[in-house]
Amino acid sequence: MASYKLLIKPSAAKEIEITPKKDRLRIIKCIQDLSSDPRPPGCEKLSGHDDKYRVRQGTNRIVYSVSDVSFVICVVKVGHCKEVYR
Repeated sequence: MASYKLLIKPSAAKEIEITPKKDRLRIIKCIQDLSSDPRPPGCEKLSGHDDKYRVRQGTNRIVYSVSDVSFVICVVKVGHCKEVYR
């Protein structure tokens, strides 16, 4: 399987920076793992979107889009489960 290129939107990078350090390290590890497996067990496709998925990391959610044509994953939003879908 080919390795996907990871892109993180600047707004998502800011959201990662403001999370507590213990959660931040787990989120970064999860995002890095997406490059080898863009649809890991436990990920869910978001309804109403063709290419957006979410993966849970504790109480946080990582929302990302996958482009299988160009092998790119773009992290769109990272945040607490109460706030990420707003």
